[in-house]
Formats: sequence, C-alpha cells, structure tokens
Amino acid sequence: MNEVEHSAAETAQSPEPFSLAVDAMGGDGGPEMVVAGLAVAADRHPGARVLLVGDEKRLQPLLARHPKAAAICTIRHASAAVSMDMKPTAALRLKDSSLRVVMNAVASGEAAGVISAGNSGAMLALAKIVIKTLPGISRPAMAAISPSMKGDVVMLDLGANVGCDWRNLVEFAVMGEAFAKAVLGLPAPTIGLLNVGAEELKGDEKLRQAADVLRDSPLAGQFHGFVEGHDITAGTTDIVVTDGFTGNVALKTGEGTMKMASGLFRQVFTSSLAGRLAYLLVRPALERMKDWLDPRRYNGAVFVGLNGVVVKSHGGTDAEGFASAVDVAMDMVTHHFNEGIRVRLGNMSSLTASRSVADAERQPVA
Repeated sequence: MNEVEHSAAETAQSPEPFSLAVDAMGGDGGPEMVVAGLAVAADRHPGARVLLVGDEKRLQPLLARHPKAAAICTIRHASAAVSMDMKPTAALRLKDSSLRVVMNAVASGEAAGVISAGNSGAMLALAKIVIKTLPGISRPAMAAISPSMKGDVVMLDLGANVGCDWRNLVEFAVMGEAFAKAVLGLPAPTIGLLNVGAEELKGDEKLRQAADVLRDSPLAGQFHGFVEGHDITAGTTDIVVTDGFTGNVALKTGEGTMKMASGLFRQVFTSSLAGRLAYLLVRPALERMKDWLDPRRYNGAVFVGLNGVVVKSHGGTDAEGFASAVDVAMDMVTHHFNEGIRVRLGNMSSLTASRSVADAERQPVA
C-alpha cells in the first residue's frame, strides 16, 4: 500500500466523510502557509475534518507547531506535486500528485470538497476529468466574491470559459444563485447579465437569448436584466453573469484600479508635510477602508458546476487568506451547494429544452 495515513490528532477515524481534502503542496507559500491557514480556520470550524495531502515528512513537523490544525487534520502522503508552471496535460499524467489525490478523494465520496492554492489550469483540468460536471451542466465556471458599495457581489465566469452560448449563461445564473445563497446567505439574490448597455436591445444574440430564458424562468423574480461595468462596484445586483473572457478582463481591470488607487493614496499622503498631517487625521477611516477591501477577505474562487466543491485559493495568499478560502468551502459544503443547483436546474429543464429545440429548427439545412 503506497499511501501512508495517520491521524494528526491521534483519534480514531470517523465513518463520516472528510469535510475537505486540502492540497498542502500548492501555492507560493507551500505547506507552511497551508498549515498556518488551517490553524486559523480551525478556530472558525472546529468540527471540520480535513484530509491534508502532501509530503508527510514536511507536514508532520508543521502540524506539531500548529496544534489547532493538527486537531482537525489527517495526513495522507503524496509523493509528487503539480508545479505552478506545469501544463494541464502533464498534470493529468501525474497520477500520484497531491492535487490528483485530493480530486480522487472527492470523486470517491471520501471528501465533500477540495481546496488548493496551486496551478489553476491543472486544477480545472483534473476537476473536469476526475470529479466531472453535474448532470445538466455543460461547462463548469469560475465564481468569486468581490466588494461593492452595497455589500459583496458574486461574479462568474471569471476565465474558465472564454466563449459561451446562451445556455452556458443561463447555467451560470443558476450556479451563481446557489453560490450566493450558500456563501452570502442571501435568500433571493438578484441576477444581472453583464452587457454594453442596460437596454433590452443591447448586446449580441447570446445575451438577448439568455435574458429571454431567464425572464420566463423560475428565476424571473430575481432577474434584474442587463447591467454594465459600473454596476459591478455599485452593487446593482447580487450576481453578475458573463462569459469567461469578459469576466476575466473585468476582474483584472478592477484589481489594477485598486492597486492604482492605493498607490495614489500613498503618494498623496507621503509627498508633503501637509499630506502626512492629513493622513494622521484620516488614518482611522483609511484603516477601515483597507480592512473592507482587503483581498484576503475575498480569497477563494470556486469552480462551480462540478460533482463536488472545488475551491481555488490565490497562489500568493497568506495564512489569513487561505483561511478565507476554507470559509468559502465550508459554507458550500454545509449548505449543500450542489443540491441547490440540481433543484433549480430541474425546475428549468423544460424551458431550456424548448429553447434548444427552437434553436435547432432555425439552423439552416445543409
């Protein structure tokens, strides 16, 4: 038997599945960051059971230094790791990597969810091959939370699917609603389709078709219609749905704007004596704003639409940021995120099927 297991807490294993399977070898900070993050998360989720996968010789002393993490973790040895620059095709061939082992744990039902701070492309490829998509979902999407003037906003897709059709966008809306319910605790989150204008005639055919389906669906009461780029930070809707190309551009633009604003604030308050004095007066408010916009609070993008919870932590995060990714995963596991998607898709299946038939009838005959 090539897998080595031992209970870090030295307690008998429960027959219940692990809450999460965690890839200890992913991310810039490696196992040190992951274990420190699990120690932070253990205070918030003392009842969690974590299958910690990686190099056992490195993990044992780390858990010894972090007894809170040790109390919730069981180590499983993996002899290899997927590097941050490894191509997805190479990662698929690496059968004994820590990332492959955590995916196998979810696929077999041994764990309910996966967290890794490792290679995004490899993670998505393995998730699609090993865990597979939910019935009725054509493509998984990447979803994440971002701040707005009215609270947190769910955005998807953020890069998993560069090109999408109307069916994909409708599925993203369904998955986004389940995500907002599970993670943000919103009973009836509002949904917007990102477009170049709010008018009904704006945008391309796929956007207008998706809007037509959503207006006639069980989500009609929550569907706001089209939203524009500024509506994301305004918090016009709780969920913003778009294709992966547009979503990724919007995400990176927002991140760049935040960095620019931070740099300008620093320049203003350090360039003169008056600026330094002004900083002393506004420092409490700036600290509150910094805490609110702290990217670690929003760490934990999710590949939604899979037969299990799959959370991608930012590779460069720290322990606090990794603990936030654990929070997201635990919320999704405890609130039965995927069950919400299954129920909603079942309610909409006849509507989307009739639209697909109509589309097929409009196709020209060869």
